Amino acid sequence: MFTRRGRRTASIVGASALTLALVACGSGSSNGIDSATNSQTGSSPSVMPPWPAPVSGIPALVEGAGLDLGPMGTAEHYHPTLRIVIDDERVAIPPNIGVDPSTGAMSAVHTHEGDGTIHIEADTVGEVFTLGQLFTQWNVVLGEDQIGGVKSDNPIIVTVNGQQVMGDPAGLRLRPDQQILLEVS
Repeated sequence: MFTRRGRRTASIVGASALTLALVACGSGSSNGIDSATNSQTGSSPSVMPPWPAPVSGIPALVEGAGLDLGPMGTAEHYHPTLRIVIDDERVAIPPNIGVDPSTGAMSAVHTHEGDGTIHIEADTVGEVFTLGQLFTQWNVVLGEDQIGGVKSDNPIIVTVNGQQVMGDPAGLRLRPDQQILLEVS
């Protein structure tokens, strides 16, 4: 499942072997975020899907996305949706991205369900949020030719409401009622 052709397969196999070696060695970090492994599953943020929501180190991931944790904002509330399709297979978007399970605090950009709904609950009207902020909190790499450990020889196809959008998907501004699709084939 989710195999890549040619050079991509070799880099995935190499990344998987490195991940297994790091997990076996118990690699970790003192700040609660392990840049090599996810403490919940032992999976690297750069390996193949599925990618679960992190369960530790949430404050640092949220801060890394340029956000903060707190109660849900009420000044602006909308819901773009995200679908990811890799080699014609849908990738699950997990619940609780951007939510600290130990306190219940959440960032302005988060998920509750596992259906791809992104919740924007901001303290201030007009704040700008990006798809990259969600992925940073998810601890999954997102770039023009990469989602997690899935690298492509071609740019990721990004469509919003059925219209293709060019550029780095991490910079995509989140807006009300967007239907966002990221495709790698």
